[in-house]
Amino acid sequence: MTSNSSNDGRFSSVKIIGSGLIGTSIGLGLTKAGIRVEMSDIDPKAAKLANDLMASQGVGSPEVVLYAGPSSGLISALESEFKMNSSVKFIDIGSVKTKSLVEVSKSLIPSRRFLATHPMAGREVGGAQSARADLFLSRSWIYIPTDLQGAPVDEDLIAAGLWLIQTLGATPVALTAAAHDQTVALISHLPQVTASLLASQLVDAASDSLDLAGAGLRDTTRIAASNASLWDEILLSNASELLPLLISLQRDLGTFIERLEQSSSVKDLIERGNQGRLKIPGKHGGAAREYTLLPVVIEDKPGQLAALFDECARAKVNVEDLSIEHSPGQFTGLITLALSANDAQILQSHLTNSGWSVHAPR
Repeated sequence: MTSNSSNDGRFSSVKIIGSGLIGTSIGLGLTKAGIRVEMSDIDPKAAKLANDLMASQGVGSPEVVLYAGPSSGLISALESEFKMNSSVKFIDIGSVKTKSLVEVSKSLIPSRRFLATHPMAGREVGGAQSARADLFLSRSWIYIPTDLQGAPVDEDLIAAGLWLIQTLGATPVALTAAAHDQTVALISHLPQVTASLLASQLVDAASDSLDLAGAGLRDTTRIAASNASLWDEILLSNASELLPLLISLQRDLGTFIERLEQSSSVKDLIERGNQGRLKIPGKHGGAAREYTLLPVVIEDKPGQLAALFDECARAKVNVEDLSIEHSPGQFTGLITLALSANDAQILQSHLTNSGWSVHAPR
């Protein structure tokens, strides 16, 4: 194989094994950057859709093989590629790193030619049809620069990995495999379990009750729509890190139940949740920011939300987030916009002068 890689890590061709959300999003982003991409998958229909999305004609002998499939297929897929091309660079993007590094250490693949990574991005909907080239923009992307014994991965492979991460708009973060698995258990795997268990309580609920659901229920169960087979594999792979967190959650839930049974206050438990929530940084992992909330009542008719955003554009303010509250049969809806304190004042004045039903910011 003739390599076109430069000292900055840039490569010209990649084969991505796994044509789901993450793999296809990586492919779209690299295609946009001028890289030749070939998508592969055990499901030929998924591979065809992914290749069609990026008008791929195949790459022959790729410089990089990126594995984005189920962890159970990692070694067989990579060993097959290694037998065809022993000089290829291997990168994976799985959610659990210790397991993949252990498996590589027992395989035909030299550990120094395998870079374990994990983009901290995703959506609750999967498949190539949900892929987005900008999925990783401003997100953290973890990479493991050593094997489990602490031996460094080859410099040219690290350079290729960093170039890929930065080309897709993400921020590289170096961690050990153990630190990665412990971290994602808390910030990703535990939320998935709690969202799934909460949503499971709705299965037998009356439809009339769920018709009244607002943003709180939707927000806390959003990721419960995630792929069950994928998460079954992830959670089992990281069980040793996840179990202590679940036991701690179980303990807190038990305390909560005991308090309610005794008609004792649970205020301190709620306040502890307030404190934990405040520790989460701003969107995309940026610094936490305090936003001012501006409530706007709109009529329940087509075009109102679009018109409201047109007004925001005219006022030259930046809306950071929004929530919508609306019950069936209600003729109005409440839109709450999150802005900086200054932008909230500007927009309140602008909307008031334009005849909108806007209320005091908080």
